Amino acid sequence: MSDRRWVEFIFDFGSPNAYLAYRALPEVLGSYEVSVRLTPCLLGGIFKATGNQSPVTAFAQIKGKLAYQRLEMQRFIERYGIHRFSFNPHFPVNTLLVMRGLIAAEAAGVGKPYTEAVLTGLWEHQLKMDDPAIVADVLAAADLDATGLLDATRQPEIKQRLIDNTAAAVERGVFGIPTFFVGDEMFFGKDRLEQMTRYL
Repeated sequence: MSDRRWVEFIFDFGSPNAYLAYRALPEVLGSYEVSVRLTPCLLGGIFKATGNQSPVTAFAQIKGKLAYQRLEMQRFIERYGIHRFSFNPHFPVNTLLVMRGLIAAEAAGVGKPYTEAVLTGLWEHQLKMDDPAIVADVLAAADLDATGLLDATRQPEIKQRLIDNTAAAVERGVFGIPTFFVGDEMFFGKDRLEQMTRYL
């Protein structure tokens, strides 16, 4: 039987739906005795390995599809009161640096404040979070060791961990983000959170 004490969140900062799901999770899981564990993966690597594309690309030629997706996103925002969300004008942002940084931050015991700082910069303050100088400013403003964390992103073991995480996720059937696992049971997309709670 699957271990239902943990929700594993296959995560990349670059997905706006990952941001929205992250913000909704405290309410979604509030009545369950579970913990959330982020698994940093590179969404671009998942797409490349699976032949998938972002919705903006995949549905660009389908009449009405992107407009409906925007409507669905707005409904989700209203449902969970995520009114700080602001679509980033630099989208898509290359998240390689900040994803390596997340692995380094977790190793340093500051994964949660790091995640909060980067998500806020990217999806609330509309910052260009693939610019190392901007990332450094965001981390320093959050009282994090910006120099130490950014230096750590160049370490071979940090780089390899992100590669390995991404490959392992694809091996488990992941094709996009946000994806959640409860044990071996997979749930894809922020709109599957209700299914996940029923399973829990």
